[in-house]
Amino acid sequence: MVENDIFKALADPTRRGIFERLAAGRMNASALREGLTISQSAMSQHLAVLRQAGLVREERQGRYVNYEVDPRGLFVMARWLAKYRAYWPERIDALKTLLKDMDP
Repeated sequence: MVENDIFKALADPTRRGIFERLAAGRMNASALREGLTISQSAMSQHLAVLRQAGLVREERQGRYVNYEVDPRGLFVMARWLAKYRAYWPERIDALKTLLKDMDP
């Protein structure tokens, strides 16, 4: 599971929507498709990309498959973002200074 795979998977708006739905709780593919205008095979492909990126995991219960967010993928994203956390306060302080200097 690599950051590139995660961000590539989430670059697609449909997959982001699916991921956001799963963040609310476990669902099967039929429930995930409600309100979307995509086919069952398209949903399967989107879920496969999310699974391969480590963002979603599946659990089979008989003939049903439920999907949920995989916390390991979230950890990878959080670790990547943490590298840049120190950058923002510094940049915001610089912006504040710039805006003060622009005041008449």
